[in-house]
Amino acid sequence: MATWANLGLQDSSSPLMEQLNFFHDHTLLILTMITILVGYIMGMLMFNQFTNRYLLHGQTIEILWTVLPAIILMFIAFPSLRLLYLMDEINTPSITLKSIGHQWYWSYEYSDFMNLEFDSYMVPTNELETNGFRLLDVDNRIVLPMNNQIRILVTATDVLHSWTVPSLGVKVDATPGRLNQLNFLINRPGLFFGQCSEICGANHSFMPIVIESIPMNYFIKWITSMTN
Repeated sequence: MATWANLGLQDSSSPLMEQLNFFHDHTLLILTMITILVGYIMGMLMFNQFTNRYLLHGQTIEILWTVLPAIILMFIAFPSLRLLYLMDEINTPSITLKSIGHQWYWSYEYSDFMNLEFDSYMVPTNELETNGFRLLDVDNRIVLPMNNQIRILVTATDVLHSWTVPSLGVKVDATPGRLNQLNFLINRPGLFFGQCSEICGANHSFMPIVIESIPMNYFIKWITSMTN
């Protein structure tokens, strides 16, 4: 989860988010190099009294400053396209979870099991336990097994919502009348927090998402207890 004065991205909890972190660092390095180079050239232009007459007009330099930026853009575009296609890749899922956005709470259905569905509301501040997280904890958490491919189907019943968990690199719009699909894998146990990321009305800030990632044997016990 995001912590106080956290200026970077959250720690990744899925292979996809790891790749997004690497791409962020890769692009930031390129932008830093460009900023330093352009800043140095602008400084030299302002403080240098001499002018190189060969730079005033020349076909070679014009070709260079056209081709080099295009090559730099390719170094950003190709990894970006690779990630874009990886995010749309749907592997064989172990479990399917359906998420339905309402004003202002989420409903979840485990499609692989009979009669396993529940609503998830934010816990009000006056009912929060001592170790709870204000505006982030819910009364019914999503429980998912770690190291398994999870497919999530997202829709809404009223207005646009957005199902987002930053540490998993997951963000998908919940659109009324439309079913959006996403695939992810959680590579460690823990609690992962998210929020609706589409302005959906007065209580938009108060419909958080909490995923509890546990080993498969504990997940089977949880499923058994919920369906009995």
